[in-house]
Amino acid sequence: MVICTFVTATPQLVTAVYGLAAVLAWGTSDFLGGYATRRANAFLFTTVVNIGGLVLVGTLASSTHAVFLSGRSVLWVLAGGVSGGAALAIFYRALSSGRMGLTAPVAAVLSAAIPTAVAMFTEGMPGKIPVTGFFLAAIGLWLITRAEDGNTPEGIGLALLAGTGFAGFYLCVRQASGGSALWIATFTRTGGLLITGAIVLMQRKFRDITAAGVRWGIVTGCVDSLGTILFVRASQTGRLDEAVVISSLYPAVTVLLARIFLKEHFTRWRFVGLLAALVAVPMIAAG
Repeated sequence: MVICTFVTATPQLVTAVYGLAAVLAWGTSDFLGGYATRRANAFLFTTVVNIGGLVLVGTLASSTHAVFLSGRSVLWVLAGGVSGGAALAIFYRALSSGRMGLTAPVAAVLSAAIPTAVAMFTEGMPGKIPVTGFFLAAIGLWLITRAEDGNTPEGIGLALLAGTGFAGFYLCVRQASGGSALWIATFTRTGGLLITGAIVLMQRKFRDITAAGVRWGIVTGCVDSLGTILFVRASQTGRLDEAVVISSLYPAVTVLLARIFLKEHFTRWRFVGLLAALVAVPMIAAG
């Protein structure tokens, strides 16, 4: 009986572990990207991010002889990369123009809500405890995003647009869920590079970034790509809605880093929201 219980619980636990690791990676990369974009063109910086990430995951995929994706999966992942790549540049712009503690969770709420609704429609409703966890996570993210003075903070519109793009990324990547996480990450980076590189060529803003910005872009791309690999593994070991909702708690890391390094105001309600979001994780993982 004990062995059976352990085996049954393992997939949810593995999904939660991968998801939380993605939270740490994405939360850190978003903070780095949002900070660095204050001194660089968002699409040019994101192009550097995509190059850095592509070199890393492409090298890992080739050197480990990971099984290559099918043609259909490659097309879905490229589409996801285009959606996610454009969204990432817009998101970095939102982070740099507004307060990270508000814009990051707004994008996360929308990017989690759309795939979660789709997964519930296509895969059926999960258990009562995970559903409660979903609502708790939503409440937590809402508390993080609520404006204290009644005004809409700068960057929220861009964050909403970015969140929609991230949702497209999640849904497209799910279509190739059976493939190698390394190759999926490689082709999402390729798609991201295609869209951001094309926009940079149209803008002709090739020098709107410093040497330090290039270095930070490469680091950010490597960390962000690690998050993508971890998210793919989370979605492969469990339900899409579980993987998305857990992974979408990355604003907790971004908000915390903004508080520590940028001294952004951290209200009592926002702290309560962070706690609610973190408490929701094991509930979602309970399956």
